[in-house]
Amino acid sequence: MAGAEGMSAEEIELQCEEAMEKAVAFFKDELRGVRTGRASPGLVEHMRIEVASYGSTMSLRELAGINVADGNVIVVKPYDPGTLKDIERGLLNSNLGITPQNDGKLIRLPVPPLSGERREQILSQVKKIAEGQRVAVRNTRREANKQVDAEKKDAALTEDQAEKCKEAVQELTNRYERQIDALLEAKTKEIKEF
Repeated sequence: MAGAEGMSAEEIELQCEEAMEKAVAFFKDELRGVRTGRASPGLVEHMRIEVASYGSTMSLRELAGINVADGNVIVVKPYDPGTLKDIERGLLNSNLGITPQNDGKLIRLPVPPLSGERREQILSQVKKIAEGQRVAVRNTRREANKQVDAEKKDAALTEDQAEKCKEAVQELTNRYERQIDALLEAKTKEIKEF
């Protein structure tokens, strides 16, 4: 936001909202890869796999079909059988904590229930990510308010406009913090469930 000259209140609010939206989107993305006791394709689909024969790194969902079978087993079926070993290696080297079972055609990932200790570690990790995104939202608010003050000082905004803009920025802050809290609460419930 810094460096933008002559911004209207609407532009400041829009930039603020876009930045806060990104913080929430980042948190949602991070949560997809967090393990709960439940098998879910989201646990592995964004995982980056190095494929030697292709000479590149790709996401697992670009390399394989990912499904859940028998309630708690993630099944990974490569589109190209030649990538099976690369996928297995990538899964082994990940911090997933699940040993892949390769039958020559596909890989099964049995998702064991979480131990109480592991559950607490995951909850702590999720809370830390949530707090980081709350801080990002608050930093965005601070930057927006600085911009409002600068525009008021340059007489681009009246006292009333500046006040209304700051109120709008605070409402955005509250809304996006509530979204983060709701996501955290839902994920916490999911982690504790199994």
